[in-house]
Amino acid sequence: MSKINLLPADTYIVKNRTILDNENRNILFKLYQPVIGSVAINLYLTLWSDLDSCQIISTEYTHHSLMVKTRLKLEDLLEAREKIEAIGLLKSYVKKGSINNYIYELYSPLEPKEFLENPILGVALQNNIGKKEYKKVVQFFSIPKIDLNGYEDVTVSFGEAFDMADSAFVSDNIMNIRGVNQVDILVNHQVDLNNVLSLIPEEYLNVRSITKDVKSLINKLAFVYNLKDEELTELIRNSVNEKHIIDKEALRKNCQNYYTFEHKGEMPSLIYKNHPEYLRKQVTDDSKMSKMIYTYETTSPYDFLVGRNMGIKPSKSELKLLETLLVDYELLPGVVNVLIDYVLKINNKKLTKNYVLAIAAQWKRSNIKTVEAAMKICKRENDTIRTSKKTVKKEDKPAWYNKNIETDEASAEEIAKLEAMLKK
Repeated sequence: MSKINLLPADTYIVKNRTILDNENRNILFKLYQPVIGSVAINLYLTLWSDLDSCQIISTEYTHHSLMVKTRLKLEDLLEAREKIEAIGLLKSYVKKGSINNYIYELYSPLEPKEFLENPILGVALQNNIGKKEYKKVVQFFSIPKIDLNGYEDVTVSFGEAFDMADSAFVSDNIMNIRGVNQVDILVNHQVDLNNVLSLIPEEYLNVRSITKDVKSLINKLAFVYNLKDEELTELIRNSVNEKHIIDKEALRKNCQNYYTFEHKGEMPSLIYKNHPEYLRKQVTDDSKMSKMIYTYETTSPYDFLVGRNMGIKPSKSELKLLETLLVDYELLPGVVNVLIDYVLKINNKKLTKNYVLAIAAQWKRSNIKTVEAAMKICKRENDTIRTSKKTVKKEDKPAWYNKNIETDEASAEEIAKLEAMLKK
C-alpha cells in the first residue's frame, strides 16, 4: 500500500455495499466498540449518516467537513479509518490528483454468532471487557430456549401452499442488487502452511479436506495466539478427528488452552503491531538516524524488546508493561519502541515500571504520535540532564576541611568490623 498524504481539501463519497438497520447499531456498540473504540465507531456512523435517503451513495464531501462533524484532527481521523478498515467495516479507494478523491465503501458488521466465533474478534472482546461482561453480551444476543417436547412441527412446504403457473421468466442482470455484504479480516500469514502440513503424514490428515475457510481459521489462530510452525503442527495433529479431517472447534479450543497454559491463564490482547503507515517518516537517505527511525517504525514492541533482550522472550511483567503502554496510555508502537530503548539506555538496562509509566504519562499529555517527535523529546531530556550536571553548584567547604586532624591508627579488630559493615 503506497503512502498517501490525506489533506482536508481531499474529497470523498460514501458508497453503501450492504443493508444497514438498527440491529447493526446494537452489534456495533456491544461487540465492535469495545475492540476498536468509540472514535472509530463514531466515524463509521458518521459515514453512514452521509448516505442519501435511499442509502445507496452519498453526495461529495471534503475531509474538512468530516473533521468538523466528528471533531477529530486529521491524524486521529486517519487512525480511526484504519481501525474500521482493518476490522472489516470499510474499504477505501483513492484517485490521486492535485486534490485526491476517495470512495469509502461501507460493509455490514458480522452477525453476533459470526463475531463471537471469530478467533480474533471473540478473543479481543473477551479480553477487553472481561469474562463477566462477556457472558452478559453473549446472553443479550442469545435466543431464549423453549422446550418443544410434546409439540408437533406442522409447518407447510412451499409446494403445499403454491402452484407454479406456466410463464416465461426473463432474467435481468441482478448482480448489483444490494444484499448483506461483509468483509473478512485480513491478517498476515503467521506460518508457512505448506511446511506445517508437510510435517503431518497424509494417512493421518486428508489434506484435500482443508478448505479456504479452514486455512483462514488456521492463519487467524496463528496470528492471535502467536504460534510458530512446530507449535501449530502439534495443535493441528491433536485436532484431527476419526475421519482424518481437522475439527475446527477442537482446533480453536486446543489453541486457546495451549496459550492460556503457556501464559498462566491470561488471554492475548490485540493491539497495533507496527507503527501506522501514515505517521511514518519517509526515508530519503542511508544515515544512522534514518535507519534508527525505520527500525522503530517497522518493528513491533514485542519483537523490539526481544531484540534488546538478546533474543530472550520478554517476561510476564514486561509483556504487561507493553500492553499498558499500548492500550491504557494509547502510545503508538513506534513511540513505545523509542521509550523502551531510552529507558534501557539511561536506567542501567532495567525497565522499572513506575519510571517507564511516568515518562509515558508525560508523552501522552504531550500527544507524542511520531517516532521523530519521541526521539526529539529524548534528546531534549538528555541535554537537560547533561547541563544540570555541569552547573551543579559547588558546596561551601566546612571549616574543618583540609585541616590536619590527629587520629589514632585503627586496630586490626576495628578494621575487621569496618570491612564487615561495608560488606553488609
